[in-house]
Amino acid sequence: MKTDEEYMRMALQEAHKAEEDGEIPIGAVIVDKQGLCVARSHNQTEMLHDVTAHAEMLALTIAAEECGKYLTDCTLFVTVEPCIMCAGAIGWAQVGRVVYGATDPKRGFSLFSPSPLHPKCVVTAGILADDCGKLVSDFFKRKR
Repeated sequence: MKTDEEYMRMALQEAHKAEEDGEIPIGAVIVDKQGLCVARSHNQTEMLHDVTAHAEMLALTIAAEECGKYLTDCTLFVTVEPCIMCAGAIGWAQVGRVVYGATDPKRGFSLFSPSPLHPKCVVTAGILADDCGKLVSDFFKRKR
């Protein structure tokens, strides 16, 4: 199995795809308990004209097709801390573990209490945080 950093690099590849498409550069990867990537996605809100088309939401849909609607044995890797909408969906899907890179001090789920994630979900924060955060901050600097 790969390390958290290796899976986060896969999520960063997805984030770069989003950036190329003019989307906010956030990427997500879902891995099953054997370490197999069962879903990859990136933000597509502009392309789909859908405010819910976040990387996490799209990856959850793909993973559900592969693994079923409950993802208790899966880990979600996402480049930026999920928003409350995505965290709610992650909770409903019962994702077993969430690993994210950069924190989101404005819209991240950790601002809300109690946590919208499933009570058994394990969270690991800060994996490649500098790389993940720089990608988003550079994107917004260019936009402004």
